[in-house]
Amino acid sequence: MRSIHIVFAALLGIWACWSCQRTTDRNAGRTKPYILATTGMIADMMQHIAGDSADVEALMHPGVDPHLYKASQGDLRKLLDADFIFYNGLHLEGKLGSILAKQKRVKPVIAVGEGLPGLISINESTYDPHIWFDVSLWKAATRHAMQQLAALDSSNAAYYRANAQDYISQLDTLDAWVHAQINTIQPRRRVLITAHDAFSYFGRAYGVEVRGLQGISTLSEFGLQDVSALVDYIVDHQIPAVFVESSVSDRSLKAVLAGVQQRGRTVHIGGSLFSDAMGAPGTPEGTYIGMVKHNVNTIVKALAGE
Repeated sequence: MRSIHIVFAALLGIWACWSCQRTTDRNAGRTKPYILATTGMIADMMQHIAGDSADVEALMHPGVDPHLYKASQGDLRKLLDADFIFYNGLHLEGKLGSILAKQKRVKPVIAVGEGLPGLISINESTYDPHIWFDVSLWKAATRHAMQQLAALDSSNAAYYRANAQDYISQLDTLDAWVHAQINTIQPRRRVLITAHDAFSYFGRAYGVEVRGLQGISTLSEFGLQDVSALVDYIVDHQIPAVFVESSVSDRSLKAVLAGVQQRGRTVHIGGSLFSDAMGAPGTPEGTYIGMVKHNVNTIVKALAGE
């Protein structure tokens, strides 16, 4: 029996060395830290901070819903290979949580959203994770991410600080632009209705009433009562438009549109908003700033006119 145990232990050692060697082989050509960000928004942030001093990649592709995301074998390899992992936190990457917790034991895994001031509380232990829709809050997340990266790679700390400050200046300009654009909508028409409740931070920051058929997570279910209540609200307040989301099925909103029609009223789809994922790389919407501008322009076009 003892000899069997020795052989088994030897096999485990061989497998561990082989797995380690595979990771080493994959990283052999890298001369910079490899930063893996869970979402496109965080990858865009980290790219601005890191500049050309690190390789940055997003784990989730455009159109992927982080609430429902499950890691593939290829994604798991990226998580193992990464030197640093930056994620949103606040339960956005719900199904990835246990994997991130295991990685945290062996490498830096940083949540950019947890511990920020001004988080919207859902209950005693849960906060709304959609922090990027308040540009001023995203600035705070950027500062936090920069501080963490500067501590991890102190030789480039001054470079990271300068890059982050430049990006924050761009976010200051964006924040002022969003306020100005939303102010072109009459107050009574500043109502944003979407499939799931991803825009509470946006509503609080820019004076827009926000309603979603589902809760803050797309894992939430909706029923006939939810549809009926939203139909009543749209009819009673003469809401001109509702909005679909690029990473969420429009099935729920189609039920609302049908309900409004049955009441003899008309509401149209005002356009598609990016909520939990950005647009394709190489497009304006494939950057955080471009995504925010697309959303605001879409909202204003649908709600500002008479």
